[in-house]
Amino acid sequence: MTRRETGVQTEAGHVAESLPQEGVSRKILRSELLLVLALSLGASALSALISFIGSLTKPGGLKQQAATLNGSYAPGRPWLDLAWQLFGIATALVPVLLVAHLLTREGAGGLRSMGFDRSRPWFDLGRGTLLAAGIGSAGLVFYLAARAFGANLTVVPESLPEVWWKFPVLILSAIQNSVVEEVIVVGYLLRRLDQLGWTPMAALAASSLLRGSYHLYQGIGGFIGNVVMGVVFVLLYRRWGRVGPLVAAHALLDIVAFAGYALLAGKVGWLPTP
Repeated sequence: MTRRETGVQTEAGHVAESLPQEGVSRKILRSELLLVLALSLGASALSALISFIGSLTKPGGLKQQAATLNGSYAPGRPWLDLAWQLFGIATALVPVLLVAHLLTREGAGGLRSMGFDRSRPWFDLGRGTLLAAGIGSAGLVFYLAARAFGANLTVVPESLPEVWWKFPVLILSAIQNSVVEEVIVVGYLLRRLDQLGWTPMAALAASSLLRGSYHLYQGIGGFIGNVVMGVVFVLLYRRWGRVGPLVAAHALLDIVAFAGYALLAGKVGWLPTP
């Protein structure tokens, strides 16, 4: 696997990154990493933890409560609602642009350094589709089991009004989720942890636990399931050297979940609804 990065190849095939430029200390790298996380998934993790504590301390079991992923911002006002939806999607991508800027300034080639480009579209889409099929089927079974055992809230992927922009917005939301999560929690986080001298196992644990933590709002099942997904994604990223397949897989998973719920909720008995 050819990677456009400088560093020393270890026996495990792991690239130990050098510092991005002469004179940049590990303290500065740590500060940069913490700031990026505070503006993105780190803040989401803290929000999810607070939400989870609220759900645990609320009367009734977790499965009697619901976690809505895509809801209306302005009920009864579709054009204003659409404006808020697009605003939310666009602003959520700003940390990705920040990461791209930081990597470009570093001289690493921007997001290309983590394999998020158009150089291998069929590889990314093909591997991503296979990965989504495997994780999606296992994830659905795990979610239904976790909810049945009272370890998960009822996840409501969407509760948007029946308007013309419903499905386009759901697709855009799915793509936004996939880009933000895979670029930041896999590509960027692993790069910085490598540069800070973390071992591959420690970096894998950090990335996976972070992924699980910002899904805590769904319950214990959501946390565990996403930690497992995080482990798989990190291992595949180390193997492929590209986040492209991970972005494709995540986007497909969310598109199927969002659109599938919109089409099937209340029409099939096996799909939980509030």
